[in-house]
Amino acid sequence: MSGNGAITTNMAGLQSDIAAKVQASGTSFYSAMRLLPQARRDAMFAIYAFCREVDDIADEPAEIADKKRRLDGWRTEIARLYDGVPQHPIAKALLPCVKKFDLRREDFLAVIDGMEMDAVEDIVAPSMVKLDLYCDRVASAVGRLSVRAFGATEPQADDVAHHLGRALQLTNILRDLGEDAERGRLYLPIELLHAAGILEHEPMKVMAHPNLRTACRQLARRAQQHFAGARVAMAACAKGPMRPAAIMGGVYRAILERLIKADWRDPFARVSLPKWQKIWLAFRHGFL
Repeated sequence: MSGNGAITTNMAGLQSDIAAKVQASGTSFYSAMRLLPQARRDAMFAIYAFCREVDDIADEPAEIADKKRRLDGWRTEIARLYDGVPQHPIAKALLPCVKKFDLRREDFLAVIDGMEMDAVEDIVAPSMVKLDLYCDRVASAVGRLSVRAFGATEPQADDVAHHLGRALQLTNILRDLGEDAERGRLYLPIELLHAAGILEHEPMKVMAHPNLRTACRQLARRAQQHFAGARVAMAACAKGPMRPAAIMGGVYRAILERLIKADWRDPFARVSLPKWQKIWLAFRHGFL
């Protein structure tokens, strides 16, 4: 009995540590996660911590071989997780969540694959197909894990993840254009660049191109289509479990609207929402 109590205490402490790190990260998703019951909230915090862990590997200044080795280490850790013997603290926190909420191994591996796309090269003007694959791995796969943690059981829940993940990721791309360019990355797809008459693919030069706004507007339309697709799929799901997704969608849709209004006149200007608007959106989508 005392042994089981020690395990429970250790797990509670681990979950508390992870929750504190999520809160300290300043993620705009924290408020949405707080709406969940304790067990589901713990699951979301652990999922988020996993995503941050592998994302940090992809973004840190290190040799490609070292990044790949560490990402491979996480693939091994996911295998241990599904064998019931995880070693990493975050994987240990995920263990009860995997069993309780039927989180799928392939979605964790997809997230790692997506981070490896960033780790092995600076993505510059990808094809639309490659960009969609990237969005599926780094965003929609997270969504597929999340809707299960939220408690959604309808088949359409994966459609919510498909569309909302892409909508959020495309909004991030459109918001972070300048920051990504300074790091040598350009996620605007080559088809939209060429359609806008932008044949130069060097990120900082693209930022200065007079037709940049044309390409951004087209990508914004795709994001809007995915937001609309997510709303349709969400309407087919129980409202309660979808509240966190609705908050995330509301916040990011508002960010996209601000980006469209600013029209990418300055791609280095940071667009964000005031705190009052985030609170209002959380109330509107979380409780109404």
